[in-house]
Amino acid sequence: MSEDVKIEASWKEALKEEWGQEYFKQLREFVKGEYQHAIVYPAPKNIFRAFELCPFDKVEVVILGQDPYHGPKQANGLCFAVSEGVPLPPSLQNIFKELSADCSLPFEALAKKGGSLEHWAKQGVLLLNATLTVRSRTAGSHQGKGWEEFTDAVIRKLSEEREHLVFILWGNYAKAKGAHIDRTKHLVIESAHPSPFSADRFFGSKPFSKTNSYLTEHNKKPIDWL
Repeated sequence: MSEDVKIEASWKEALKEEWGQEYFKQLREFVKGEYQHAIVYPAPKNIFRAFELCPFDKVEVVILGQDPYHGPKQANGLCFAVSEGVPLPPSLQNIFKELSADCSLPFEALAKKGGSLEHWAKQGVLLLNATLTVRSRTAGSHQGKGWEEFTDAVIRKLSEEREHLVFILWGNYAKAKGAHIDRTKHLVIESAHPSPFSADRFFGSKPFSKTNSYLTEHNKKPIDWL
């Protein structure tokens, strides 16, 4: 990350209190050093891609992930998503299986569309990882360096300044972020994580139809998940 943080303008303004804080200065130096001395994902230009595609005042839904994927060519800056042409990872396959069952969409059509999830982001789905960078082949390697504090601030700001958003929290790591959400003015949907280790408790949670029902109830446009 350069000294001048390259992030979409509305987010840069919304998060202006973070840039000068000591934790963020240390995080920035850590991340710069990692990109210089190790293989790190996603590509630097994609660190803040979730914000680029989904400006602050356009957010309607937040899906929270943990780390970016740590394999080659996978991470694209959107949680659970992968770059064009990359095979769907198991968690994303399970997300599509649940979406298929929940919204009566053919799994084959979802899989054919691919895993970039850019069309979700452009409709107002903020696909946010709790940690925005990771070392190659080393899950969790950039946890505890300041990213969590930064993404807590993101969630807090959305909760405070926006109304009737949907926050989708999959797994215990994401659920912990729920402490920063005002549940009297937003919908929080929680379930097990879609990874193969917990998918049996993820399937049947119907997050996609619940999201669209809530948006419709509050005179908002539902998400076209396909």
